[in-house]
Amino acid sequence: MRKLWTKAGVLGSVSMAFGSMFWSQKKTETTQTGSTTLKLVQVLFRHGARTPLKSIPDVMEAQWVPNLLEPPAHTHINYVVTDLEGGPRPSSPVEDSYRANILSGGTYPGQLTTVGMQQLYELGERLRKRYIKDTAFLNPTFSPTEVYVRSTNIVRTIESAKCLVAGLFQQSQSDMVSILTTEAESEILYPNYHGCRLLKHLSGHRWAESSTLPDIAADLRSIQSALGIAGHQRVDFILIRDDMVARETHGLPCPPILDSWRNTVEQRAVEMICHIYEPSKRENLQLCVGPLFHTLMGNIEDHLQGTTSESKRKLFLYSAHDTTLMPCLMALGVFDMQWPPYAADITLELHQHRQTKEAFVKVSYIGKDQLIPGCSGVYCPLQEFKQAFSNYSLTSELYESLCNRTESMADP
Repeated sequence: MRKLWTKAGVLGSVSMAFGSMFWSQKKTETTQTGSTTLKLVQVLFRHGARTPLKSIPDVMEAQWVPNLLEPPAHTHINYVVTDLEGGPRPSSPVEDSYRANILSGGTYPGQLTTVGMQQLYELGERLRKRYIKDTAFLNPTFSPTEVYVRSTNIVRTIESAKCLVAGLFQQSQSDMVSILTTEAESEILYPNYHGCRLLKHLSGHRWAESSTLPDIAADLRSIQSALGIAGHQRVDFILIRDDMVARETHGLPCPPILDSWRNTVEQRAVEMICHIYEPSKRENLQLCVGPLFHTLMGNIEDHLQGTTSESKRKLFLYSAHDTTLMPCLMALGVFDMQWPPYAADITLELHQHRQTKEAFVKVSYIGKDQLIPGCSGVYCPLQEFKQAFSNYSLTSELYESLCNRTESMADP
């Protein structure tokens, strides 16, 4: 049974996990890296810096001008966006909703900026160092038989994937880069309230409810008053944080009063997201990450069995969101109660022992190895990793069956 996610409980378990992580890392680095071969890498990453989704109302507006969105020349590659079968890119109601509004300065909400493009290019360069320069795991030229790229069907994640590939392969490609997407109803790269009725039933109301929790509500009233936001305006700490971080990242002015509120805004936004995802209830997290976890594990099993064309792939790239990474980290038991920064990544490496052929999975988050609860080391024996993953993994059939319910299995 998983412990309740009170802040003290989370931080306590996190500190224990990190303490054992460093001991285990020293032990396993010496025993594993020399005797294992890297077989497969999967990277799930957040898009780069972007324009805010909404501006804080009734405060000094930042000017989000078009030249903040200019693509650097070194991020250019030849690419095409398709559906999962290689057909035309599906329509994107999420992107359409962004383009129904214009921020002060003349750009749309939620758009990847030059800063964000560079962040993903640099993530690509970090992956290049590890998997091309240091280990020669990947060919230095992009090849679709070796690398698979999937993104949510939103412009900022598609462009982020493009920039990462540009940094990883330094714009060297033997073929067109296909970035695969799917329609909103069947998206598995974020918690899909639109496509899963049960998830909407269980958690949809918790977005609004999270702002009414006593401590959060009291701080929200205080910050609204301090910022001079009218009482009828609908704001919450996630919105305030989003605009605040976007401005700071791009060197745009913030209301000075936010300086003294920064830590509170960060803390309350994370507490809101924990209330929304309710990680103490397994079913909620299953519905958030289940099909994605099943896909990641399926890639590992396909590679080890070597029976399909997919099994020849060495790198799977998934371009997604903060709302993807947080429930994944919660389900893995390593969420550190910090909002994932732009371009944050969760990387899964599959290693195989040269003599015994035993398989191990190593998980890292923003470049730091993680000890997954239930694993005996940072290099986690595959069976232990599968057991930890199976608590939340859902086949597409089971996911659809659960989603079509209108009440929780846990309901009386």
